[in-house]
Order: sequence, then C-alpha cells, then structure tokens
Amino acid sequence: MPELSWNTVVIWLTDHGIRILVIAVIGAVLWFALNKFLPPVVCRVVARTRERESKEGMQKREGTLLSIFKGIGRVFIVIVGIMMALSEVGIPIAPVLAGFGIAGIAVGFGAQYLIRDLIAGIFIIMENQYRVGDVARVADIPGLVEEISLRKTVLRDLDGIVHHIPNGEIKIASNFTRHFARVNLNVSVAYGTDLDHAIGVINRVGQELAEDENWRKLIKSPPQVLRVDNLGDSGIDIKILGEVKPMQQWAVMGELRLRIKKAFDAEEIEIPWPHTKVYFGDPLPGSNRKED
Repeated sequence: MPELSWNTVVIWLTDHGIRILVIAVIGAVLWFALNKFLPPVVCRVVARTRERESKEGMQKREGTLLSIFKGIGRVFIVIVGIMMALSEVGIPIAPVLAGFGIAGIAVGFGAQYLIRDLIAGIFIIMENQYRVGDVARVADIPGLVEEISLRKTVLRDLDGIVHHIPNGEIKIASNFTRHFARVNLNVSVAYGTDLDHAIGVINRVGQELAEDENWRKLIKSPPQVLRVDNLGDSGIDIKILGEVKPMQQWAVMGELRLRIKKAFDAEEIEIPWPHTKVYFGDPLPGSNRKED
C-alpha cells in the first residue's frame, strides 16, 4: 500500500479535486439556470395552450408544471453529478450501472404498479385534468389538491386529513374548480306559499347579491330560479342556479342561503320542516265518506 504523504494529497487534490470542484460548480450553475429560466419557458408554453382558462387557472397550471419539471431536473442534475464525481474518484461507473440493471430485472415484476402510476401521472399532467390548488374528487376522495407528481396525487379533505393516492388507482377525477363553478341549490317553501311571490323574492335576493360590492367580483351570473324542482313530502323545492368564479361556489351559496332566510322571514314565507298529519278514524277534511 503506498504511503500517504502530504505531497500525495496535494497532487490528488490538484489533479482530481479541482475537477470535482468544477463538477460541483457546473451542477450549481445548472441548478440556478433551472430555477431562473424554467419559469418563463413554462409560462410561455401555458399561455400558448390556454383554452378558456382564467388567470387563476393559468397560474395553477404553471405552478403544477414547475414543481414537476423542477423535481425531475434536480434529480437529473444530482444523479449525473454523483456519477461524474464517482468516476473522477476512481470508482468505475459501468459495474454500478450493471448492478442497477440486474436489480432492475430482479424487481421488474414488482415495479409494474410503479410504471402504471408513472404513465397515469404523465397523462394527468398532459391532459391538465387538475392542478395544485384545485378542489377535486380523485378516486372518490374529495379535497384540495396539494401536490401532484408522476407517481401520486396528494389531497387534503375538509377535515384536514391528507390522502396520498397513487395515480394508477385513479379511474375517475372530478374537478370542481375548472374554468368556472356553479351555485346549485334547492330552497323549499310550504305548500300554502304563493310560488310566484317566492320566486320573485329569490330572484331579487340573487340579483342584490350579484350587485353587492363585496360579492360581485366573485359572481359571473346572478343566482336565479331555474324551475320548481320537486313536490316533496313537506314542501315544494325550488331550484336555483348561477355561475361564479372557481372555488367561490361554497362561499356564495352560504351567503345566498343567509339572505334568502332573512328575506323569507321579512315576507312571511314559510320554510317547511318534516311533519306528519295523523287522523284518528275521523273523515278526512273535504271527504263525504260517512263512517258506519
């Protein structure tokens, strides 16, 4: 074994250390360039492929693509840098790569699900099914999309529970916040209510909400009565529809319910509740039947 001396260390550092330092510097430059130049490139690509997309939607799309491409780029820079450094130190790369190849064959059958997840993730990103920041139902789990990678989607539901869903398990994905959202609710009134009067009150409340300075920026079309939707057991259901900005439907519906309740109280319009009429052998009102 050759004796280690200061001169040997200096020679090694002069010969190999400088090259390793150059590799590290090049890696740092590539890392900086990735963070510097990737965002404007993604921004231009998203701007060219926009389809009725709002400004907020484009920002979500850009953020999702940036997080994915940055992750892939950083992993590539680190792996290439490590391989070059190992080669410079004197560790042959070919046996390492061959070892990875043998290991890949050994776990190939077990990696089928991983490959399926990666392919599904590519299609999710290419088709822009949902983005980070969207509210979506993925694999029958509703929640806020917090992270998308090629392998999995991360959702946080209303209870704050975080769900990690492999992309290969996703058969149906429903996006609640794409392009626009819709106010869709039913309001019940009692059977003795003048329906024309109730519909007029609801339409007036929806129009006032759309003209309110605190809400008009969120509403695309005022919530208005669509139809009498159902003759229920205890009351008559009136369907209300309106279009709002993405993710604002729940806030607008909450405010609309509040204002309709106050307006109904002022107009003495009854909101029914479940009740049952009981007859103890007496003829029904309006019936001519006589008991024997």
